[in-house]
Amino acid sequence: MEKTIVTTGKTIELAVEEALTRLGLDRDSVSVTVLAQAKSGFLGFGAQPAKVQVTYEAPDEVPAPKAAPSALSAASRSSKSPAEALRKGVSQPPKAEKAPEAPKTEAPEPTSKAPEAPKPAAEKKPRAPRAPGEQQEPKAPQMPKEPKTYAPAAPGSVEETIEQFLSGLLKHMGSKAVPHAWKDEEGAYQVDLVGDDLGYLIGRRGDTLDAIQHLCNYAVNRGVEGHVRVHVDAEEYRVKREESLRRYARKKAQQVLKARRRTTLEPMNAYERHVIHATLQDMENITTHSTGTEPNRRVVIEYVR
Repeated sequence: MEKTIVTTGKTIELAVEEALTRLGLDRDSVSVTVLAQAKSGFLGFGAQPAKVQVTYEAPDEVPAPKAAPSALSAASRSSKSPAEALRKGVSQPPKAEKAPEAPKTEAPEPTSKAPEAPKPAAEKKPRAPRAPGEQQEPKAPQMPKEPKTYAPAAPGSVEETIEQFLSGLLKHMGSKAVPHAWKDEEGAYQVDLVGDDLGYLIGRRGDTLDAIQHLCNYAVNRGVEGHVRVHVDAEEYRVKREESLRRYARKKAQQVLKARRRTTLEPMNAYERHVIHATLQDMENITTHSTGTEPNRRVVIEYVR
């Protein structure tokens, strides 16, 4: 069952975060509809906060079973006491007396038979411990992933240029992470940032990681013929983010098919919008397009017949 909640904030993102905090859900579990954009007003007058409507799936409420009226209360309502019958002039028929039962004669048991000893109460046997493979097979222990091995960059290569630039940038940021670059089969350069406490290098939804990648692309392509593509990642964030975006896109598309009305997703960068378009391009009765301007450009999922 779908439910909605309306929240406000200085910006759309703050309004969405307020709703997620109230519901205790993550961003991929809800659908956001912008009801009003934030307005700053003039000299503090006429300011208006951003207003969003957040839709989420809630479990259906099971109605509590109605208690059946007890037999005693039903009987008391249907029957009248003798005093009430006398007051209303209603005579109750006399109750029929039961005929005395004939005494039962039991045949005497033979004296030669010894009285039977009372049977002891059956003791509950303790349950035997369940065999490990009888009903539920134990889960196989997950083997830890082996650390990746990186080949050293050749002197004077693009990989060395990328690693030198990122090493200096990370040093200025106060990070001890080490960059490792290599060229993939498609001709792009992949970079892994290896180290501890990489969360602040990723940032909120990868904002900091995107900024590092943008600076690296700008520095490497300066004064170079052609275009060099550099993709920077840390702790496989981009792989996990791409899988999350695919699940999110399919979920929102199913909601569009069910309601037969379009929905607008949250602002995304060009790469994330590309993932949404590619995920839904072969889905029947679904079309996607982008609207708005950067950095607030969004993907629209629309139902078509």
